[in-house]
Amino acid sequence: MRGFLLDHVTVTRGDAHLLTEITADIPAGQCTAVVGASGAGKTTLLRLLNRLDDPSAGQVLLDDVPLPELDVLALRRRVGLVAQRPVLLTDDVATDLRVGRPELSDEAVDQLLKHVGLPAGFAQRRTSELSGGEAQRVCLARALAVEPEVLLLDEPTSALDGVTSAVIIDAARDHLAADGTVVLVSHDLAIVRGIAHTVLVLDHGHLTAEGRPDEIDYLEAG
Repeated sequence: MRGFLLDHVTVTRGDAHLLTEITADIPAGQCTAVVGASGAGKTTLLRLLNRLDDPSAGQVLLDDVPLPELDVLALRRRVGLVAQRPVLLTDDVATDLRVGRPELSDEAVDQLLKHVGLPAGFAQRRTSELSGGEAQRVCLARALAVEPEVLLLDEPTSALDGVTSAVIIDAARDHLAADGTVVLVSHDLAIVRGIAHTVLVLDHGHLTAEGRPDEIDYLEAG
């Protein structure tokens, strides 16, 4: 697998340029971190990768295939997103994990929950009763349930307790160890330095730096 290529990608909303002429590789089998100040365009870039947004100009390719040529539901099974704010889709945890895989066995549900640090019996919990950290872990387990090639993590540790943050980063490392790809948006520069192979720095929608973490001056700020 080659991974993603952003080829002269621009995203506009009215008069606002959210991304401008972005050209970058996101290699398969590695962690690419996207960093920059709030409003730099990080989440917009992430959403392009599973077609929650589309470019206004330019194109995004996965393994050399333009994304519009791929079935969008199949793409979203290959490229799973864990958003910054957890959104639970059903009334109970087990059903939520089965949104993308209705055939998932009870044992598989329990294994996924164990993988994200949730205890036995958690599958029967009502989603409306979960804390923010618990809900974020369930969203991560739901994304992992479809066995995606690529895991998109949008500020996964923002405003979370330390235990939940550690669980999410460990899951990202496990995904990489299994030859998966991770694209991480984060303000936590220590986490970026610890897990990323490549870093993209955005500033007001422009790509201003790209390279290994030890080559990126932006990471020295934190």
